[in-house]
Amino acid sequence: MRKPFGGVVLDSAFRVIVPFTIIYGIYVLTHGEFSPGGGFQAGALLAVGVVLARLVQGENAKFNIKGTHAVMLAGLGAFLYAFTGILPMFFGGNFLEYSYLPVHLHETAEIHAFGILMIEIGVTLTVMMTIIDIMDVLVKKGDSDE
Repeated sequence: MRKPFGGVVLDSAFRVIVPFTIIYGIYVLTHGEFSPGGGFQAGALLAVGVVLARLVQGENAKFNIKGTHAVMLAGLGAFLYAFTGILPMFFGGNFLEYSYLPVHLHETAEIHAFGILMIEIGVTLTVMMTIIDIMDVLVKKGDSDE
């Protein structure tokens, strides 16, 4: 998407909507253990912020992650998810048994919450970057048809 889409009204609405979308995505991520939502929903919300930025502002959008960076960050999210799940197995636990994570926190509940947060962050990164990468592929396909 090389050219911006829209005008003054759309740009003004974008400047109001996107910060709230990103803040709400971070809220859903950090409260994913205690409330409905979590990594997938947070990743989708954060990706919407980037997609809206690209649609409204075009190539010079401030919230812009493209191409290989999106693929690398999606891989990093998948690695973080897998690493957090497999790491307890090296310390005597089972897969995804967070109480065996080698983290120096006071209580087992804190270690468990930390493990879930790492899983949620990994899922969020993977979902967000996958949605952005899908948008890149669709936009490239649309640009080549013109």
